[in-house]
Amino acid sequence: MEFFRDTDIDFLGKKWYFLTVTMVLFVVGMVSLAIHHGPDMGIDFTGGTQMDVKFNRAVPTGQIRTALIAAKLGDVAIQPVNGAGSDEVLISSPLSALSQSDLLKSKDQIMQVLYQVLGVNAGGRQDLNNIGTATFTSWLMQKDPMGYVGLGHQEAQIRYAAVAQQLLKVRRDQQHDGMLSSFDALASAPGSPQLAQMAKASFFLGPFSVRSTSIIGPQVGSQLRNQALRAVLYSLAAMLIYIALRFELIYGVAAVVAVFHDVLITLGMFSVARLPIDLTVVAAFLTLVGYSMNDTIVVFDRVRENLPIMRRDKLAVVVNKSINQTLSRTVLTSGLTFLSVLSLLVLGGQALRGFSFAMTFGILVGTYSSIAVAAPMMVAYIEWRNARQRPLRATVAARPGAGKAEAKDKGKLVRS
Repeated sequence: MEFFRDTDIDFLGKKWYFLTVTMVLFVVGMVSLAIHHGPDMGIDFTGGTQMDVKFNRAVPTGQIRTALIAAKLGDVAIQPVNGAGSDEVLISSPLSALSQSDLLKSKDQIMQVLYQVLGVNAGGRQDLNNIGTATFTSWLMQKDPMGYVGLGHQEAQIRYAAVAQQLLKVRRDQQHDGMLSSFDALASAPGSPQLAQMAKASFFLGPFSVRSTSIIGPQVGSQLRNQALRAVLYSLAAMLIYIALRFELIYGVAAVVAVFHDVLITLGMFSVARLPIDLTVVAAFLTLVGYSMNDTIVVFDRVRENLPIMRRDKLAVVVNKSINQTLSRTVLTSGLTFLSVLSLLVLGGQALRGFSFAMTFGILVGTYSSIAVAAPMMVAYIEWRNARQRPLRATVAARPGAGKAEAKDKGKLVRS
C-alpha cells in the first residue's frame, strides 16, 4: 500500500523554512523552561507523596489547598484530572514540604484534612471506601461472623481473606467506580447480607476514594533522576557508534543531533503545557529516541543504495530522491503510530497523560527531524568537506605520481 507514488518534493530546497520552524519551537521551549526554572519534575524524581483521589462530586480545590497548607503540609499542589470542576484530583506533597520521617504519615494527614473539609465525622470508625483487604480481614477475624476461628487461626485467616476480597470486589466494579455510596451494595455479594448490617456499626462510607498513592524518598528520587539522564545519554552514544560504523561518522552525528533536537523540543513543550516529568515520560523519551533514529536510518540507508545508481547526480539530488522514495513508508508507519498514541492521549486518563503527550508530539517532531534536520545537516557537512578538499586534490594532482594516490582515495570522498 502506498499513499504517494513518484513524488518529487524538493525537501532540501526548503531547508531554511524547516530551520525557521525548528528555531521557533526551540526558542519557545527554552524560554518556557527558563521562566519556570526548568521542567516540572514529578514525585518520582523529587521525592514526596502523590495521591490520586476520586470524590463522589466536584470538589472545592481552593478550599482543600488552603486547609492542607493550614495543616502545615507545605506548598501542596492540587491538579484536577479532567479540568476545572473535576471529581478527581492529584494531590502532591513535594519532599521540600515534608521531612523524610513524615513521608509515610503524609497520606493519613491528607485524608484527615479531606474529611474535615468535607464535613465528615468518623466517630472512631474506619472508612470502608479506603481500607484494604488486610484491614477488612482483620475486622472479620475479630468479629468472627461465620465461626471460622474455631477451625484454627490459619484456616480462618484464609477463609476470611477470601470473604474480604469478595466483598471489596463490589467496590471496584464499574457501577461503583471504586467507591460505595450505600452499605446495601455489600448485601448484593453472595452470603453477605448479615455482614453488610454488621459493617454499618464499625465502618462509614467516605465521600472519596484514594485510587493510588506514590511515596518516594529523597535518595530514591535522586537516584532515579540520575539513572534516567544516563539512560538517554547512553542510548544516544550507542546509536552514534552504530551508525558511524554502518555508514560514516557524519551520518551518525546528524542522526544523533536530530534525535537530541527531538528530545529538547519535546521537553520544551512539556514545560509549555506544564506537565511533570516522571518515569513514564522518560520511557516515552527513550521510545522516541529509538523511533526517530529508526526513521532516520531508513532515509540514510536509501541514500546509500542510491549513491551507486545515481553516480552523476549531486548529493542533494540523491538525498531528495531518497526522501521521496521513503515518504509513503514514513507516512504509513508514523501515521499509524500517531493514531495509536493520540487515542492514549484522549482516552488514557491521567496516569498515561505524560507518556501519551510525549509520544504524540514526539512522533510528529521525530518524523519531521529525519527529513528536515538530519538529511540537510549531513548534506551540508559533506558539501563543505568536499569543497575544502578540492584545492588539496588539485595540488596533489600536480605532483609526480599523484594519479595512484588519487585513485586510492577516490572511494573515500562522497561527491557534492
